[in-house]
Amino acid sequence: MVSDFSKYSLVIGRFQPLHMGHMEVIRKCADESEHLTIGIGSAQYSHTTENPFTAGERYLMIEETLKAEGITNYSIVPVEDLNRYSVWVSHVVSMCPPFACVYSNNPFTKRLFTEAGFDVKASPLYNRAMYSGTEVRRRMIADEDWQSLVPPAVVTVIDKIDGVGRLKSFNGKDAEL
Repeated sequence: MVSDFSKYSLVIGRFQPLHMGHMEVIRKCADESEHLTIGIGSAQYSHTTENPFTAGERYLMIEETLKAEGITNYSIVPVEDLNRYSVWVSHVVSMCPPFACVYSNNPFTKRLFTEAGFDVKASPLYNRAMYSGTEVRRRMIADEDWQSLVPPAVVTVIDKIDGVGRLKSFNGKDAEL
C-alpha cells in the first residue's frame, strides 16, 4: 500500500562535497521520515572552485556513504537551478518523489516552500565552522587534512576521480608543481 506521503521529506544541498555535517542532517531527517529525498542542488554546475564535482559524482558520494551507513529510506535526485524563483518550487516538485516536509536553513528556500504550502523545518547545524564544503575545499587546495571532515566513501570517490587535483587546477595551484 502506498503511503499518504505525510512523512515523506526533502533536504536539498549542493554537497560539494558531502561532509560529516551533511551526514548528521541526513541521519536526523532520515530517522524522522518514512522516505527522504536528497536533492542535489545546482546539479548543472561542476568543474569550478566553488562547484568542483559533477552531479553524478555527488550522487555517487551520497549513495556510497548511505549504503555504508545502512540508510535505505531515500531517493537521490539531481536538481538544476532555475533563475525564476516563482517557478522554482514547482520545478523541484516535478523532479522529486512526493514529499510534504522540507528541511532547510536557507531563508529563501524556507520562504519559497512555505509560500507553496509545505511544512518547513530547520535542519540541525553541526559545527558549521568545520563542517562546510568551503572548508573541505580550502583544505584540499592547501594540502591540509580534509579527509577527516568527510565520510570514508567520499574520500574514496574523490581519490578515484582525482578531485583534489581537479580542484587545485581550477585554483591555479597546480602551476607551482
